[in-house]
Amino acid sequence: MTVLGFKRLVHESRATEVAEAALVLPIVFMLLLGIYWFGRALNTYETINHAALEAARLTAMHPCATCPFGNGPLGANVDLAGATVQQVLQASGLDPAQAAPISAETVPACGPGGGSATCNVPSSGTPNICVYTNVLLNSTPSSAASLCGVSVSFQYPYQFYFPFTSLNLQQLELKARVQMRAED
Repeated sequence: MTVLGFKRLVHESRATEVAEAALVLPIVFMLLLGIYWFGRALNTYETINHAALEAARLTAMHPCATCPFGNGPLGANVDLAGATVQQVLQASGLDPAQAAPISAETVPACGPGGGSATCNVPSSGTPNICVYTNVLLNSTPSSAASLCGVSVSFQYPYQFYFPFTSLNLQQLELKARVQMRAED
């Protein structure tokens, strides 16, 4: 190679485009992969919240004349809540068996005794959720009248697949908690 040929090779920019692409394309690929997996996480979070909302709505719709503090929901509606959560999760392609109750959760009870509401587990549908009945919804001391209702809560695991980062195979527990006023 002559000196003139070497100078021409040094001043041409054909090889720099390949080098720039080799540096930029992996970064763009990781960015797109991150957008996809965070979008899936958001979709899963929205789905479990929608399932909890529908379960709370159906549980709160039916009043109970024999409940101790007014219009609490029927205990049979706990099974309806479990079936609703199962249907919503299955419709979105999520496994209802992976739902789990939120550990160490305290929900204030409605009524003169106060205390904590108990977790009612459905016997059918998705049995891994907690349906709380006769829940105190506005627990501020300044409120004159207490609103009673229901609360539905559970958590669902989500695992990232994001190679070459610290997020690869990390598992998050996405939590869904919904409260709704009991209907008359």
